[in-house]
Amino acid sequence: MTDTIAADQALGPVSRGGVARHPLFAVAAVLLGSFLANFDSRLTSVGLPDLRGAFSLGFDEGAWLSTASIGSQIFIAPAVAWLATVFGLRRVLGIPSLAYALVSLTIPFVHDYTTLIVLSIVHGMLLGTFVPATLMIVFRNLPIRWWLPAISIYSIRVGFALDSGTSLVGFYVDHWGWEWLYWQGVAIAPLMGLMVYLGTPAEPVNRNLLRDADWGGMLLLGTSVSMIYAGLDQGNRLDWLESGTVMALLLGGGVLFVLFLINEALVPEPWAHVNVLFSRNVGLSLVIILLYTLTSLSNSSLVPNFLSVVGQLRPEQTGVLLLTYGALPMFVLVPVSIFLLRHFDPRTVLVVGLSAFATANLLGTQLSHDWARGDFVTIVVLLSIGQAFTLLPIIILAVSNSDPARATSFAAYIQIMRLGGAEIGVALMGTWLRVREQIHSNYLGQHIENGSVDVTRMLKQLSDFFASHGAGTAPARAMGTLSAQVAREANTLAYIDGFWLCFWLAMVALLLTALITRAPPGPFTPAPFGFAKGVLRKCGVAV
Repeated sequence: MTDTIAADQALGPVSRGGVARHPLFAVAAVLLGSFLANFDSRLTSVGLPDLRGAFSLGFDEGAWLSTASIGSQIFIAPAVAWLATVFGLRRVLGIPSLAYALVSLTIPFVHDYTTLIVLSIVHGMLLGTFVPATLMIVFRNLPIRWWLPAISIYSIRVGFALDSGTSLVGFYVDHWGWEWLYWQGVAIAPLMGLMVYLGTPAEPVNRNLLRDADWGGMLLLGTSVSMIYAGLDQGNRLDWLESGTVMALLLGGGVLFVLFLINEALVPEPWAHVNVLFSRNVGLSLVIILLYTLTSLSNSSLVPNFLSVVGQLRPEQTGVLLLTYGALPMFVLVPVSIFLLRHFDPRTVLVVGLSAFATANLLGTQLSHDWARGDFVTIVVLLSIGQAFTLLPIIILAVSNSDPARATSFAAYIQIMRLGGAEIGVALMGTWLRVREQIHSNYLGQHIENGSVDVTRMLKQLSDFFASHGAGTAPARAMGTLSAQVAREANTLAYIDGFWLCFWLAMVALLLTALITRAPPGPFTPAPFGFAKGVLRKCGVAV
């Protein structure tokens, strides 16, 4: 009886549904779908060079392929929790999983670019339905004591996919063929659909909610955020304000977002009213989720990209590092994180995770062009600790402080921060690295143009070295080698700046964590023990 009351308080009336005979299948299905969604997005981004070659695409065409796939995920994700509440989980998850398998099977056989883009958009929208309903199904179908382990699996999928996805891309391309970047979904998605059918009840359509549906709000929010993402994603390639396409996407998305806010203020039954953000703890939690996605870019972008750009390593070579020291340690770290959350305040665990991110990024600022794969072991281990000890307590804090009556509104903003923040962060980090590389290249190039003694001596040494292979071409080859060294150093300095940026983002997140107040009592309230329990009793806190 106590579990039922606590669950009702945590979920609210909109999230309670019928009872399935095998609810664990539903939980397994959405957790599997969450991993599939993150792996698919990671494989598409890491394997994009191979996909461009396979589809015979130019650089610009390949860039739009990635934007179309991820942008469509951002479009649909905020509305999925509401759609699942109205139409039932079978319709929202089961049918898309089968359609996703069919589209994944078809895409590798497509040769027309327009058809490829259309299928990529459909593919992304179907993929975008897999993750957002996960928490709702966990809360509905599992006893309270299993909520933390299930949410922990949900939370580590991001870091695990980032660390193991690179190795998986290399394995598929080298051994099975690039088609498996898509075909892995053909095998997994039907299994997910079967689990959804077995684990969810046959719910009728909630016609009361459907009658008052805020379709305008859903379309405006999804379209605005996906347009803003597309503008930011293409901005680095098209030179931002110099591109009419980028300006149209950013301004259009901004206008639609303003219209969304106006719509939510005027409609009788707003779908995602901004009042849900007015709670201090909820607002801070959402901002910290955004900062987490940004500071974790050191894991998803900086380490693998440095090893690729400067270290000249293939994805499968980089993947060994990320898999061994990033993904595998999570199997040990996550149980530790669950134990700590059962007995300590989530804010304490969050501080540990963000501190690990800050330390890893601070170590990254000591980077040099001589760093090889083994030099990143400590950084990757710290990033793994950060992944295991950061996202899970943030989710617990956010859920513990949210208003159950506005569960679907809260879910919409969670998805914007989770997916939109991560992808927009990747786009902005790409621009940051490009701009900083240009600045450092300009500063280093000025010394070469001035013809300093050191530059002259190095050019002479290089010319003497190449003279044995042809005296006529030696000066040009010497200058080319020197230019390559300048580019290498400029890239190294840019990545150092990237680590500094992620470090300060982690510090800001730590500051905001200090501003979060204690969550009200609920199903996630920790049960202190030992020394911690004695201290709390002396302070007059009920335990």
